[in-house]
Amino acid sequence: MDNKKKYQDIFIKSLSIDIKKFNEKIKYNEISKWDSIGHMSLISALEEGFGITMDIDDIVDFSSFKKGFDIFKKYGIKF
Repeated sequence: MDNKKKYQDIFIKSLSIDIKKFNEKIKYNEISKWDSIGHMSLISALEEGFGITMDIDDIVDFSSFKKGFDIFKKYGIKF
C-alpha cells in the first residue's frame, strides 16, 4: 500500500468518515468527528501507522487533510 492510500485509510477510519463522503479538502471541525478528541485519535493513529512521533507544533498545525502532506514531509514520508 502506498503512503497516500495508507494516510487516507487511517484518516477515514480514525474519524469514522463514510468513504463516499471523503474528499481531500476536509478540514478540522468541518465534520462532527473531527473535534479535539477526534484530532488526538487521528494523530495517534497516524503516528502509529507511519512510525513517527510528531512535535506538538505539528499536532496543533495539523488542520486539514492537505496540510498533513506538508507536515509528513518533515518526517521523511513521501507521497
